[in-house]
Amino acid sequence: MPKLQGFEFWSRTLGGARHVVAPMVDQSELAWRLLSRRHGAQLCYTPMLHAQVFVRDANYRKDNLYCEVCPEDRPLIVQFCANDPEVFVQAALLAQDYCDAVDLNLGCPQMIAKRGHYGAFLQEEWDLLQRMILLAHEKLSVPVTCKIRVFPEIDKTVKYAQMLEKAGCQLLTVHGRTKEQKGPLSGTASWEHIKAVRKAVTIPVFANGNIQCLQDVERCIRDTGVQGVMSAEGNLHNPALFEGRSPAVWELAEEYLDIVRQHPCPLSCVRAHLFKLWHHTLQVHRQLREELAKVKTLEGVAAVSQELKLRCQEDMSRQKEGEKPPGGLPFFHWICQPYFRPGPREGSKENGGARSKRALEEEEVGTDVLSKNKQKKQLRNPHKTFDPSLKRELFPLPGSGGSDGYKRRAAPGALCRRHAFLQPLERQSWVLGPPS
Repeated sequence: MPKLQGFEFWSRTLGGARHVVAPMVDQSELAWRLLSRRHGAQLCYTPMLHAQVFVRDANYRKDNLYCEVCPEDRPLIVQFCANDPEVFVQAALLAQDYCDAVDLNLGCPQMIAKRGHYGAFLQEEWDLLQRMILLAHEKLSVPVTCKIRVFPEIDKTVKYAQMLEKAGCQLLTVHGRTKEQKGPLSGTASWEHIKAVRKAVTIPVFANGNIQCLQDVERCIRDTGVQGVMSAEGNLHNPALFEGRSPAVWELAEEYLDIVRQHPCPLSCVRAHLFKLWHHTLQVHRQLREELAKVKTLEGVAAVSQELKLRCQEDMSRQKEGEKPPGGLPFFHWICQPYFRPGPREGSKENGGARSKRALEEEEVGTDVLSKNKQKKQLRNPHKTFDPSLKRELFPLPGSGGSDGYKRRAAPGALCRRHAFLQPLERQSWVLGPPS
């Protein structure tokens, strides 16, 4: 049977999917995909997989794709990050019998992608990308698709999309943010860029960005003309988003935990999902945040979730008629609802509005809660302060090795965070390139 392409692939193989769950590292695992499909998702992506690790490590393949045959988990697109045409195709050939298409990640904006030289940090290397897509299009029995971020310029974004289409890409997902728009600097995704791409190509386009509810999905399709809409953060906070429902958090938390019992996944994934689902409640019942972080078993996680349910029911019983949700939330904290990431505060006049990465990270976490590392330091030294305005002045030291002649210590916890973030790649001997 000849390989379906473009709109025929989207309509026949993908069933004309309009509601799409994004590829999310450690978050779009099988159990979460099944939960999302039960609540309106019509197409799901796997988490991003490292192509070279997938080629050389049978256990990695088993854990991430070969673990079990699940007919309910289709249609499914497997996403890889890669920077070598041969390696990308080798990985895709090993995956093609377990999915409906293979996607090349050209949208990851994180520092680990910069070090590994993949994701959005390939978007200027058009010759390389053409070779990768062309070879995959020639060799695979399933279509090859791409997920990209935009350039600041609409014209360049359009030419980028057209180049990928010409190379053999059969479906394009456009995240309407640049690679610089991430974390507290995420801002708003540009649907104008997405609309321009949709008009300029002859393959199906999915939009990604600014999706928090079903009304956003419908408005995005209407305003941009795309074939489907992909959700990441919105789906994590409310997996019933595509149904147009905002159920009680415990309803979806309990359903998810039941699925995990049937289709096990790492406890870290489960914990991360419950932190997202219970996000607003954990701002009210903060003591249970620590409990959820510490438990070591699935049943321990389920017990904390059950306690959160009981606390919510107590809060509901005390609710007064006509009372409105506090803090400007659209619903009370026990209802699934979007989380709007706060933007960075404006910089002072002295620094011309510039903000350090560390300052932005601290803003994202919140200034009213110290990190665990800082809490430990404060226990050892109760007089210690973390007020940035009282930061000690740096003095020049001989032999410091710094280009500016100053000796600096790493920010608290920086080495720990870096090790935790890079550990999976380090275990694979930097298969996608060492950190710069």
